[in-house]
Amino acid sequence: MSGVIWITGASSGIGEAFAREFSRLGGYRLVLSARRETELQRVKAICVSQGSNSDDVLVLPVDVTDTGTHDGKVNTVLEAFGQIDMLINNAGVSQRSWCVDTDLEVYRRIFEIDVFGQISLTKAVLPHMRERQSGHLAVTSSVAGKVGAPLRTGYSMAKHAVMGFFDALRCEIAHEGIHVSTITPGSIQSQVSVNALRADGKAFGIMDDQIENGMDPDRCAQEVVAKLLAKQREIPVGESALEMGLLEMKRSDPEAMFDMLEGMTANLRAQGIY
Repeated sequence: MSGVIWITGASSGIGEAFAREFSRLGGYRLVLSARRETELQRVKAICVSQGSNSDDVLVLPVDVTDTGTHDGKVNTVLEAFGQIDMLINNAGVSQRSWCVDTDLEVYRRIFEIDVFGQISLTKAVLPHMRERQSGHLAVTSSVAGKVGAPLRTGYSMAKHAVMGFFDALRCEIAHEGIHVSTITPGSIQSQVSVNALRADGKAFGIMDDQIENGMDPDRCAQEVVAKLLAKQREIPVGESALEMGLLEMKRSDPEAMFDMLEGMTANLRAQGIY
């Protein structure tokens, strides 16, 4: 066996695609985590149909905000497989609302899911990896973790935070043989906008055009997994020239980028759909 890969947010979207890709490659034992056990069982069935042994795919429901359970979840994985070689922190929720309308509790909820949940599970896994002097920690951030995007103040806040945390963690633990990767996707076809939070905390319920026309999740997973296995430390992925260009503009010409985003925001306001 090549290793034990633990994926959170594995019940749909990019997380599900990661599971399918590791299954397609073969030789991995997989831990699939999210809140919805029925959906995790569906993903497991797909992995088994692709050649994974059923005993090598563990369905482990996890609520990343229930941080008091994380040590126990780690023990469950270790009892089942004996080790954790890679943890992909992929659970998360997005946002579609203007700051002036958004309840503070919505910001708290996003931060609990997208930041503290990832940090807590990482800290629970870290002692095991330090003991072995081996392991790989990854987190799914976003282009919004590098670029402040309209209607996503909370999401950008959270994704900037995980970029900062995992970048700092990387330099602290590199000498112990533990690798850290930050995944920075643009728009990927998924339910992320449908499940995003409105100003009042309810689900947005609408498929954004940019998400609907985003990168195919299987192509995303193939690219990301290959770079994870190569231990690349930052992994931008996406097919939108605009989104990938914004990453470069943030470094090379931030003033022009700010002007561009203000123009995009004016267009969104003119549409009046939010």
